[in-house]
Amino acid sequence: QVQLVQSGGGSVQAGESLRLSCGASGFTFSRYCMGWFRQAPGQEREGVAHIDLNGHTTYAGSVKGRFRISKDNAKNTLDLQMNSLKPEDTAMYYCAARLFACGDRLLSSSAFEYWGQGTQVTVSS
Repeated sequence: QVQLVQSGGGSVQAGESLRLSCGASGFTFSRYCMGWFRQAPGQEREGVAHIDLNGHTTYAGSVKGRFRISKDNAKNTLDLQMNSLKPEDTAMYYCAARLFACGDRLLSSSAFEYWGQGTQVTVSS
């Protein structure tokens, strides 16, 4: 069956870095747009970054230049390198998979079929 298993995350000080990883199984990874989302308490889940079938990447304005999404189709893994973290980056982070391309805009969470279990990122000032 489809599985997205996340690792990484944790608690850091502002300005530090973290790396999130997501291992995929049960589907043809290379045929899916992959994304990272986050959800802070009391807020809606928001898109952070997508990486499309052709490797094209899209970022939320709040993370552009600080975060980098990447994938390895041979290993079926998705990563999110987060640098210069800020307290407002504190949230539960989720990886997600969408069959079909994502295009040039960040899509809503409803456009993604499969989800990881979530991992907490906490940034203190």
